Amino acid sequence: MLKTSKPVTLLVADDNADDRVLMQEALAESQVFHQVRFVEDGEQLMDYLYRRGAYQDPERAPYPSLILLDLNMPRKDGREALREIKADPRLCVIPVVVLTTSKAETDISSTYSLGVNSFITKPATFDALLELLQTLGHYWFETVELPSPSGEYL
Repeated sequence: MLKTSKPVTLLVADDNADDRVLMQEALAESQVFHQVRFVEDGEQLMDYLYRRGAYQDPERAPYPSLILLDLNMPRKDGREALREIKADPRLCVIPVVVLTTSKAETDISSTYSLGVNSFITKPATFDALLELLQTLGHYWFETVELPSPSGEYL
């Protein structure tokens, strides 16, 4: 568990069920984040962030401290969701890390131009994923200083 007194919620947007299961197992083993929430596409991600539909309850949709974002998802892909997040003054302070299978230079440069905080290619092994999650948790919540959400979160 992180050494922060603030609750740390990770929001993972990934449409691949196998990747979500692997991520859940690695997160459980790492014990880095206090809470983890999953959404399956960009539309659900934006519903979560704007507290629409099934995500109206703050207990079900706590303010995310970090978003892990897959790029290639149905309905609304990660690029579209990233563009919307970074354009909204209430959401743009949430760190967004792209975690994808892509290594394409166009994906890397386009997501950075949209405001992504980091671009990471998904690790190939469980142990590498576990190490990555521990590193992300320590970096974002013990090393850097993040602003508090401005005003009332949606």
